[in-house]
Amino acid sequence: MARNPVRVLHFVTGGFSGGATQVALQLVNAARDSANIDPLLVLRRKRRGDPARIAELQRDGVPLQVVPGWSHLASILALVRVCREFKPDVLVAHGFSEHLWGRYAGLLAKVPHLVHVEHNTRERYTRWRLAQTRWLARRTVRIVGCSEGVREALLGMGMPPDRTIAIPNGIRLEAFAGADAHPVPSRTPGIVMVSRFSKQKDHATLLRAVALLGERGLRPPVLLAGGGKALHRRPLEKLADQLDLRDQVQFLGVIRNVPEVLMTHRIAVLSTHYEGMPLALIEGMAAGCAVVGSAVPGVREVISQGEDGLLVPESDASALADALETLLRDDAVATRLGAAARQVALERHGRDLMNARYEALFLSLVGERIRTP
Repeated sequence: MARNPVRVLHFVTGGFSGGATQVALQLVNAARDSANIDPLLVLRRKRRGDPARIAELQRDGVPLQVVPGWSHLASILALVRVCREFKPDVLVAHGFSEHLWGRYAGLLAKVPHLVHVEHNTRERYTRWRLAQTRWLARRTVRIVGCSEGVREALLGMGMPPDRTIAIPNGIRLEAFAGADAHPVPSRTPGIVMVSRFSKQKDHATLLRAVALLGERGLRPPVLLAGGGKALHRRPLEKLADQLDLRDQVQFLGVIRNVPEVLMTHRIAVLSTHYEGMPLALIEGMAAGCAVVGSAVPGVREVISQGEDGLLVPESDASALADALETLLRDDAVATRLGAAARQVALERHGRDLMNARYEALFLSLVGERIRTP
């Protein structure tokens, strides 16, 4: 007997620079290929958003709507209208602070099942917003952390243990199928960090570590790929000048060929102050890079020290320089760690596994309304 697919609306920021939007888009695209889920992606317009990217998604057939972002009330009221038209069975509100406005709209539109997905271990919760989050949690069927570390952070915020779960994020592995054709010793002996420029990320420590490498006779090229505000990028450009690194460091901005860049370079770094589930680092692993990450929650969940990557203390430029020097000078270590990292990414961090877990969650919430013979 054929039954209607479950209608799932994903609400997320339209900034495109963070992992929350990437995950929501991945889930929507996966659902397009599923007979069980009818998806809709709703983006909250950002002042520094990318209209060209939205137009590209629409041309690609992604079911997509955009609601205004100039005020919280405008976002909520517009999303209520979308909900009343689409009639979702499940509304999934991704990330801070969109999970607040999305769930308020879901309550007003009487959406049967609300799901909150948290994408970081640390966010800018004021007392008032934390109070709102706790109030909404009592009206939310599942609260999902994108890693076990995020789930633990949610529990520490007072989220209900019986409804707070972890579903690790995943990446599209197909883009990295050619990684084995690029042995580590033959790659450009350079460093890639794919990350937006923000307070969360710690590009400055990476730049200081690279300066220390120069004192040790190593001057690897450094590629910094990612968007973010000029407010955060410009001080880093100034720091690169002060450290005499501008001939080594390239500020690439947002690029569309991340897999190719990673697969042709030796080292992928994520220098950061906190994370949820570090997709950029997982992409480096899938690309077969030797990876180095700051030893913070989220990153520690992905890297096993000395087995498939190297962990260094947060904000410790000297320790980061030591790790980078090892990987630049020792082909055998870099090759071993890169191969192990790729295997871990293939086995544990694929998008298909993440998609299957979310689909199972959505189906369970609406009583297994699936297509059956």
